[in-house]
Amino acid sequence: MRWLGIIAIALCASACKRGAEPVSEPPRMETLRQMVAHGAALRNVPFHTVIEATTGHRVIPIDQQDPVAAAIVEALGEAVVEASETLSAETSPLRRLRRINEASRYFENEVLAQLNASGEFGCEIPPTADGASQRSGYPDLKLTHLASGRIAYLDPKLFEQGSRGSSFRSFYYEPKSETNKVLEDAHHLLLGIEHDGRDGAWQFTNWHLVDLSKLSVRLKPEFQAANRDLYLDRAIISSGK
Repeated sequence: MRWLGIIAIALCASACKRGAEPVSEPPRMETLRQMVAHGAALRNVPFHTVIEATTGHRVIPIDQQDPVAAAIVEALGEAVVEASETLSAETSPLRRLRRINEASRYFENEVLAQLNASGEFGCEIPPTADGASQRSGYPDLKLTHLASGRIAYLDPKLFEQGSRGSSFRSFYYEPKSETNKVLEDAHHLLLGIEHDGRDGAWQFTNWHLVDLSKLSVRLKPEFQAANRDLYLDRAIISSGK
């Protein structure tokens, strides 16, 4: 039922963005009714509100007049250029891959290595709330500016040239208490890397660093069940061979 509280916050944030009067969190049943009634239209929810509501940690906007933020932006730009050159080369390990989806981890590893080699930053796979190291789930990388202790969470994403305006889902965040990886106030950044679409011989060209404090997201509620939920002995009323 934790999702109902999150949805209530999201509904309120969405309403406030449209200029409606804020409302207090409704009881669970009313929240469920709102989820069903408004789920298809729940849009423009600030991502920073979702993060703050589900983790208790603040999303820090990038101010490029701030020396630490500027250093983070510069270092990521240098790291992605190096990674793109390495992974576009004839000797790239990506030439063995069949699908571009498998290439994201190589970029994560290259960017991580470049940042750790800089001497100014530490970069790692962010640990979960229970202390495990987990690759899956948002965010993919945790960057620390060593002198200041400033944290930036980073999500590298690959996309094909010409698809920047696509409406297909390319980013998602699923709140989970045990595997939550957002454990500190931090910048939240997405590193989008364009490729030319040549399967098995990809060239990586442009890149875009996105400040996710400016991102708005959509929530699509979905009621679902697996086979183990469906085929319960107490629910089966007839069977045959």
